[in-house]
Amino acid sequence: MTQSLENRRVLVTGGATGIGAAAVHVLHAAGAKVAATFHNTRPTASPEARWLQCDATDQDQVDQTVAAAVAELGGLDVLIHAAGNWTPGLPGQLDANDVHTAMAVNFTSTVLTNQAAHAAMRASGGQIINFGSAEGVTGSADSASYAAAKAAVQSWTRSAAKAWGRDGVTVNALAPAMQTPGADRRLGTLNPEHIPMYEQQLKAVIPLGGKLGDPVSDLGPVLLFLASDAAKFMTGQLIAVDGGLMMLGA
Repeated sequence: MTQSLENRRVLVTGGATGIGAAAVHVLHAAGAKVAATFHNTRPTASPEARWLQCDATDQDQVDQTVAAAVAELGGLDVLIHAAGNWTPGLPGQLDANDVHTAMAVNFTSTVLTNQAAHAAMRASGGQIINFGSAEGVTGSADSASYAAAKAAVQSWTRSAAKAWGRDGVTVNALAPAMQTPGADRRLGTLNPEHIPMYEQQLKAVIPLGGKLGDPVSDLGPVLLFLASDAAKFMTGQLIAVDGGLMMLGA
């Protein structure tokens, strides 16, 4: 069965770079009508989406932006909440601001955007796709606040899925391992002499290819599936798209 996204109305948050930018590209190519948000990084001129500026941690801005996207698109079928940010943080060295920032950017933004999207979808149903992380499952010695925020996203995804299923709204999360600007920032935190060791570790722990995936060719098809009617009987799931880095089980 071939799924078409022709005229499907999709909002992508954090669409200017990384996974969000890949989502905008593949959805547009599949025929979807796409609105996308950016915060500080303005997108290059692109006909692939209607662009809206939004701080996804601010409730008023989120509500206004989702309302604007609904008006622009004529409704909302899918939310892909790709806005977020990886930050380093060693246990024992975190202060209150570190924790607040990681939670706001990754978790609070998820709650606010999901709730605004649900309000727009509740009458006719829809699909919400969040982004978790392998670190939210395994923990992380060098990005503890980020890992905790992503664990919260994953728990929220299950809670929202249980609450909103009666409205025909599904909520799932992806745990990707992709080559993105965020991955480059993480590499930039390493001492240069440690980079070869990091690359060797990737080869050892990612069975498929031994490296991070491509957000368009590797993650894109999964996003298209989750944004289509083919995924309408899936909800509350954390789906790893990571070349086998994290093999989830019951």
